[in-house]
Amino acid sequence: MSLLKSLKLSAAKPQNQPASPQDRNREKLRGYLAEQRALIEATVAGKPYAGVRTVTKTDDTGNRTRVEVPRTVRKGWFTGDGGKVYFQLRYGGKPLELAKGMTAVEADNLAAIGPVIDTLDQAVLAGEFDAAVAAAAQARAAMMKTAKAKKAG
Repeated sequence: MSLLKSLKLSAAKPQNQPASPQDRNREKLRGYLAEQRALIEATVAGKPYAGVRTVTKTDDTGNRTRVEVPRTVRKGWFTGDGGKVYFQLRYGGKPLELAKGMTAVEADNLAAIGPVIDTLDQAVLAGEFDAAVAAAAQARAAMMKTAKAKKAG
């Protein structure tokens, strides 16, 4: 242990890692909103959009490398009565309640969703969705626990 005493030890964490569960949830929501913004911009421009994720693959010789592979991005909006477009902020596969009983934001057309996403992003940064996200995460954990119990039993 005498060698460790010669080092200056610290409990520092990497800067890019959120410090608390609330910060991680906020970053997850912000990532979802950024991806939806990119998907909307591509759709309005008439171009395809494919999200990517990083996976580790092993080749024939046993070398492991990290590569980006395309993944499907589900759109967060839908068209309703009269051609109006509605955007939903989703967490854990379910829409979050923006107000009591309200889960969608209405816009005139798809191009008008951009400012809605910007406003939602600011609300996420301000912590306005922390309680709703915590409830959604808790509901998902309960659902996963019952599914795991059914699978085991």
